[in-house]
Amino acid sequence: MNAPDDDDLDVFREAIRDVAPLKVPPRVEKPVVRPPPVPVQSLLDDAAVLVDSLSDPLESDIGLEIGEELTYRREGVPPNALKRLRRGEWVIQDNLDLHGMTVDAARGLLASFLHAAVRRGIRCIRVVHGKGYRSVGGMPVLKGKVAHWLRQRDEVLAYVQARPEDGGGGALLVLLKSGTRAPA
Repeated sequence: MNAPDDDDLDVFREAIRDVAPLKVPPRVEKPVVRPPPVPVQSLLDDAAVLVDSLSDPLESDIGLEIGEELTYRREGVPPNALKRLRRGEWVIQDNLDLHGMTVDAARGLLASFLHAAVRRGIRCIRVVHGKGYRSVGGMPVLKGKVAHWLRQRDEVLAYVQARPEDGGGGALLVLLKSGTRAPA
């Protein structure tokens, strides 16, 4: 490449004589788009609660004798809550059918269902655990486990065995805490 000669430089200088330098730097500032924050501690807390709620030792005070009705009332819940549940005064707003499932599958599904029900503002649900007729030995497997899991959950205020027309000894009617209804 050849160096410009003096005549070319003079022509160039003459051409740009009236040009003023830019006052703003000639660059475009690209806005920084940051991803939304991840609530790591909340996620860890939720996972810890789920693990705690899924612990599985079966309490001996949950009645599983033949003919004994399962009931539970959290401390502070009025005794008439059980009577009202037994009489069907609470409208069953949703159902979960667990019978025929494995223990692990039932436990996870129950935890998710309870969490979602409270978020949706549901107060009364029916959980069908089955009567155990098709279980080995004809004894219910999920009945006692579901009763124990429900006692572990903060969302659960009380439960009673369902009326015959709602599933009888194969289901529980569960009263849940009122939750914050998620926006639709």
